[in-house]
Amino acid sequence: MKVYELRTRVRLPRPRPEVFEFFADAGNLESITPPWLRFRIVTPSPIEMCQGALIDYRLRLRGIPLLWKTEITAWDPPRRFVDEQLRGPYRLWIHEHTFEEDGDGTIMEDHVRYAVPFGWLADRLLVARDLRAIFEYREARILELLSAPRLLRH
Repeated sequence: MKVYELRTRVRLPRPRPEVFEFFADAGNLESITPPWLRFRIVTPSPIEMCQGALIDYRLRLRGIPLLWKTEITAWDPPRRFVDEQLRGPYRLWIHEHTFEEDGDGTIMEDHVRYAVPFGWLADRLLVARDLRAIFEYREARILELLSAPRLLRH
């Protein structure tokens, strides 16, 4: 199984504990996911984020309805957390989020390791491009929300 990687890095204008708190609220994931995915969290709120937490989602990928289940496999506030797909469109999905202090702001990094059905052809033709678009949207939306005077709350 060929494993691909995606890495992103962005500086956010908020202190690390505040940025981590934003990500610790699973409901904010809907706010930073592109609308074209029609992404919805199915797990009832509130979701207690901790190692072992399970979260179910519903989304549409290229018009195909999908169910996705992830587990939080590492939880180290306010430094990092990892979510791994248990069920979903990928053969492998491990997403590590890290948060570093940077003066009065925070450097947030995403490191995704993933594998897809149909290997390199599917990745080259569809998946890599889709993931870049999703993470570009996500970065812009996170910057917009965390640059606002108050954090988004549910």
